Amino acid sequence: MSLVPDQLLYRESHEWVDTATGLVGITDHAQHELTDVVYVELPKVGAVVKAGDHIAVVESVKAASDIYSPVSGEIVEANEALSGDPSLLNTDPYDKGWICKIKVADPAETGALMDAASYRQHIA
Repeated sequence: MSLVPDQLLYRESHEWVDTATGLVGITDHAQHELTDVVYVELPKVGAVVKAGDHIAVVESVKAASDIYSPVSGEIVEANEALSGDPSLLNTDPYDKGWICKIKVADPAETGALMDAASYRQHIA
């Protein structure tokens, strides 16, 4: 069973966002599906993105997957620790394995995302 923190919001494509901090990452379910992550192409700091825009690529021993922004806004930070240790996505997807931080442009837009209960049903 995958870990699904209650305080986060989720996209159907398995990205999460913490609306309090703007941190974005992939879910525990996604990292299980990918298996061992070997490379992360981080988003560019300063880029302005819309919800659903491609922002990063995660490569594993199994596949490469595009990562999409769950919200619109400006990317204000990328997790450079992933460049040296992409396995952080596998070992700690909700803390040390965050991918980027987005300054959310429109908090009302998060209404289109799933809460934890809905995401649990989505991956069941």
